[in-house]
Amino acid sequence: MQKINTKNKINKRNIIQWLLLPIVFIVIGLGWKYTWLGFSVPLVMFFGVVGAFLNGRYVCGNLCPRGAFFDRLITPISPQRPLPSFFRSMTLRWAILILLISLMIYRLSQNPYSLEHWGRVFWLMCTTTTLLGVVLALFIRARTWCAFCPIGTLGKIIGEKRAKIQLKLDTAKCVGCKLCEKVCPMNLSIISEKRILLANSDCIKCWECVANCPHRALSN
Repeated sequence: MQKINTKNKINKRNIIQWLLLPIVFIVIGLGWKYTWLGFSVPLVMFFGVVGAFLNGRYVCGNLCPRGAFFDRLITPISPQRPLPSFFRSMTLRWAILILLISLMIYRLSQNPYSLEHWGRVFWLMCTTTTLLGVVLALFIRARTWCAFCPIGTLGKIIGEKRAKIQLKLDTAKCVGCKLCEKVCPMNLSIISEKRILLANSDCIKCWECVANCPHRALSN
């Protein structure tokens, strides 16, 4: 029953991601001309932060258009190499967060009463960071950008003790194959400590680890 429920969750997630994916192409492809499309960026940011109060980085893994783009289109062509620990460093994450937020505020303040200017600023930031994410994906793994995405960082911090859903590990069934860690989009350490209750605030609640465990040692 657990396996069926997990498969249903993943199938539902896949459908939602395919529906969200076109937003990335529409915003980046047309946002330079129709600047109002750029306002989808702060909207996604808002939902990412609010969602963190409810269930950690769930929005990152299930409702983020760019996350859907990385998962559905980029993962098949990414080498999916192990993520360097440097990208998980809170020093880097805070630096990226402060830098991008400061840059955004500065650019918006240059023409604070123009909605067209604001839309263009959001569009440019979305386009630039997405291109960076694609480059990193083609050399490392698909969701490398998500390891230090500013909204993901806020989601991690806010959701540290608020995430409702956690993984459970049946240590008697686990054989240490680490397939769960290989299929994890965030390349998280899942079974290394052999704990019964697994909680990582960078978990995006995709449940690929649960679905792909050959011995059904993981559950949520």
